Amino acid sequence: MKVLRTVKELTEFSRELRAQGKTIGLVPTMGALHSGHLSLVKRARGENDAVVVSVFVNPTQFNNPDDLSTYPRTERADASLLEGEQVDVMFAPSVQEIYPSGGDEGHTFNLGYVAEVMEGAMRPGHFQGVAQIVSKLLRLTVPHRAYFGEKDFQQIAVIRRMVLTENIDVEIVSCPIMREADGLALSSRNVRLTAEQRKVAPGIHKVLAESVADFNSKPIQETCDWVVKQINALPFCKVEYFSIVDGVTLKPVTAREDASHIVGCITVYCGDVRLIDNICYRK
Repeated sequence: MKVLRTVKELTEFSRELRAQGKTIGLVPTMGALHSGHLSLVKRARGENDAVVVSVFVNPTQFNNPDDLSTYPRTERADASLLEGEQVDVMFAPSVQEIYPSGGDEGHTFNLGYVAEVMEGAMRPGHFQGVAQIVSKLLRLTVPHRAYFGEKDFQQIAVIRRMVLTENIDVEIVSCPIMREADGLALSSRNVRLTAEQRKVAPGIHKVLAESVADFNSKPIQETCDWVVKQINALPFCKVEYFSIVDGVTLKPVTAREDASHIVGCITVYCGDVRLIDNICYRK
């Protein structure tokens, strides 16, 4: 596996592969890799001739400086994991390499409604930062496919929108949420949970899964209220938002006939750790 640090190295690698007619799969990450990331890598490995994994904690998508400073950074362990998955390139640039002008590049992405609600409302500027780094990685790597986990359900919708409006020729591949045996969605932030919080956190998915059983027999708002009440009753947990939305447009669903694909998206603070998850009610 090659470890590349510069834009020049990455573009040359990509150009050479493309000249040989080989396909490239890109897995963008912020490092602190876990088996959820590796599931994306395995999918990319099976569908492409070469796999590039970026490991870059992107400062422009953090609206909370404390969250940026405490985000885990484990590059040596990440490299070892990727080596084991036969990744061709780990792209691990410095912030200055990616943002030589400091990150303020004057370009505003036309992300529309999908970036305005839920995470977009709670974290102003977050999705502009996501679009900024993902568009850069796509243009540098020029992959045929890019892989993202469905835990970040809204992010995938935003990236699809960005690819469309920026005219980037790439297939965006969404991959299922990976969970611990007790149901907790895998996340790099899970390591920040205390032992007591870690025992409680799987209750988030448990409540979401239980809400599916009688989704078709209850009013939508009743399901929303029940989920919030149940999770708020868990020790350390406080729901920031829970929205039941159209799985394509992300517009709120008030009646089951409003959409054929319906998803419940949630963010919960467990102590001071912000956890996101989602559940599919209909697809």
